[in-house]
Amino acid sequence: IRLWFTQQLEPAFSGIEGDDAKGARVDDGKVTLDPKDPTLLSVGLKPLAPGTYTVHWHVVSVDTHRTEGSLPFEVAK
Repeated sequence: IRLWFTQQLEPAFSGIEGDDAKGARVDDGKVTLDPKDPTLLSVGLKPLAPGTYTVHWHVVSVDTHRTEGSLPFEVAK
């Protein structure tokens, strides 16, 4: 999962998680901030079966602006 933001992020206060329909985590827990693009936060995924999943994020930008949210994503057959 890769998410871009409009401002540079503080990696110590930012994260991404992926969940399946039952709420079980499907990400690998290794959230990284791209060293060449400090607006890009990513996390790897475990192997996924086709279905609908949800990504949740919470971030803090370098100017201390906080935001969080979630979006569904689908893995096709």
